[in-house]
Amino acid sequence: MTAETLGNLLASVNAALNLTSSICLIAGYLYVKRKKTLHHRRAMLGAVTASSLFLVLYVLRFSLTGTHHFAGEGLAKLAYLTLLFTHMFFAVVIVPLVLSLLYLASKSRFVTHARLARWTFPIWLYVSLSGLLVYLLLYQVYGFI
Repeated sequence: MTAETLGNLLASVNAALNLTSSICLIAGYLYVKRKKTLHHRRAMLGAVTASSLFLVLYVLRFSLTGTHHFAGEGLAKLAYLTLLFTHMFFAVVIVPLVLSLLYLASKSRFVTHARLARWTFPIWLYVSLSGLLVYLLLYQVYGFI
């Protein structure tokens, strides 16, 4: 298996991990609204696990294949780059927020945890969904042009 083939496979796995993280985040949100805290905890640990595994595999994929050129042009390229840069910015922002939420939950500081989660949840969900969209645009929609 070539590095490029493995890199493309890892990109697909990472897209699935982003989708998994998104589903876990939404499930966790719904569980906490219904006061099902054990289910919420499990869903959020699933989101953390999927996102963490994504990060490890992304670094591996990047080390194998580097960056990829977006084949679209004009408005499509502008939209893609806007999506990509906002995704990258918020992906960096989300790491300390998630780590803070994990810390607060581990110390049973749930009031502060809930306050921070109101900001963290939409950012994390955006990162997961935009990551999936970046993959679709880069590898599926414009990957065959």
